[in-house]
Amino acid sequence: MAFSFLKSKKNKSIDTVEAIIKEVENIPFGVSENNVLYAGLNELGGYYFFQTVIVGQMHIKTMNGAKLILKGEDITLELKSDSSEFESDPSSVKSRNITKIDFQIEENDIKTLQNTRIASIQLKAKKQDVLFTKYVSGDEEE
Repeated sequence: MAFSFLKSKKNKSIDTVEAIIKEVENIPFGVSENNVLYAGLNELGGYYFFQTVIVGQMHIKTMNGAKLILKGEDITLELKSDSSEFESDPSSVKSRNITKIDFQIEENDIKTLQNTRIASIQLKAKKQDVLFTKYVSGDEEE
């Protein structure tokens, strides 16, 4: 039996944003070409966090932290990661990683964020610069 490169290529797992959205139960906050951003606000002992989970092809290990830049109608909000050290974890799906990053957020920035329509979310960490657009499901109309 001869080895076929074409056949081998067909067996390669191709992960898509649509597949991630379908498999993960939560509603996405943003999407990029190869990643889905899930996010939410949380409070612990009077400190506020914007918790993010990125699912997709992004793979990173850093000790220098990250920045999350939220852009909307007449605002730009830049958040710094709570921890300078984090890394992506592999998932059970080939070529898919899970990256959890918490960002510090002030209480007055939460109110600004809640009253603004976010258009884009940019994540900068190490040499990675990922631009997410706000996710709008097929059920929602703008």
